Amino acid sequence: MTTFETVTVEYPQEHTVLVTLNRPAVANAMNTQMGLDLLAVFDGFCAAPNKQRCIVITGAGKAFCGGGDLKQRKGMTDEQWQDQHLIFERMIRAMLGCQVPIIAAVNGAAYAGGMEISLCADFIYAAEQARFALTEVTLGIMPGAGGTQNLPRAVGARRAKEILLTGRPFSVEQAFEWGMVNRICSAETLVAEALETAAVIAGNAPISTRQIKQSVNMGLNTDLQTGMMFEIEAYNRMVPTEDRREGILAFNEKRKPVYKGR
Repeated sequence: MTTFETVTVEYPQEHTVLVTLNRPAVANAMNTQMGLDLLAVFDGFCAAPNKQRCIVITGAGKAFCGGGDLKQRKGMTDEQWQDQHLIFERMIRAMLGCQVPIIAAVNGAAYAGGMEISLCADFIYAAEQARFALTEVTLGIMPGAGGTQNLPRAVGARRAKEILLTGRPFSVEQAFEWGMVNRICSAETLVAEALETAAVIAGNAPISTRQIKQSVNMGLNTDLQTGMMFEIEAYNRMVPTEDRREGILAFNEKRKPVYKGR
């Protein structure tokens, strides 16, 4: 386990990383140090994607993340506020740029920047007591960590505008109904269920999972023809790999494949 000041990084099973936001006394609110810690963690994942095959991110205690630490922000000058936010922006870019699949295990409230962190994951599992909100508009600001971009891609533009413009919280059942949450779990089994799915992902060929993630993300941001061209380029990356040959051989030999990421 690697411990930062505000984040822990564990390796609970083969090829899987568990990242835990660790400021439970303040609902894991994001202060400057948490931004720096998450930036360091995800920069490391981006720099060495072969070292892990799936990442699970969750929160310590009863909350996932309550958003920005408003006590720290009280009295900040405009320059100090923007300097801090630049760290958060770099953190979000590192999460979004991470080639490795990410599962968010939302164990409680995910508000403002906390919800934005969850939306950076490829999909979300959430506990029954989880609640979500983008409350920035009620504070005289707006989401600045991907909320206005990732939420419409998750729930559609009209639903996203209602959430963004009202700042009202919504339940995990609503998040599931709207397609933002993939699975609702009990609090006791949430992380275990996320890790179980992570193990399935990690058992697949890692070049394949990374290329699938990149292909989906690229396709969402371009026209269909360009997306199809990118998919074929991503597909052709797999043809000369050892893992492709291992997968076909294992199928024919009726055994589980052993992938090496090359």
